[in-house]
Amino acid sequence: MSTEELKQDFESARIKHVHFKSKLRSYLFGNGGETGPLRDPEQCGLGRWIAERLRGQGAYAHLPEARQFDQKHIRIHLEANRLMDLHDAGKDDEVSSRYTPLQQLADEMVVLLQTMEAKLRTEA
Repeated sequence: MSTEELKQDFESARIKHVHFKSKLRSYLFGNGGETGPLRDPEQCGLGRWIAERLRGQGAYAHLPEARQFDQKHIRIHLEANRLMDLHDAGKDDEVSSRYTPLQQLADEMVVLLQTMEAKLRTEA
């Protein structure tokens, strides 16, 4: 895979990650929306990207960060579920106070994406 293809592939992953966060914020702050991809890590766009590239025989599965990233992705969905449940229960003050850990996890995921991309560029 060329460095340009790597760049595009990882940019696609970052966009999917931002899209998830945007959809979650939209849901939590009153705009509703489809909940399946927010609640289920296998349904979201980034989850499909992970399944294709970071697991099994995926192109990036050999990287130690691949497993870490997959685990953090599952954790972010668990946190999203907690926040959505709080929102659905009318506990929006709690949602606001508990959003920061989710954002920290999201930031850690971005760093892992950058690390994987950098390692793969070095290999190329």
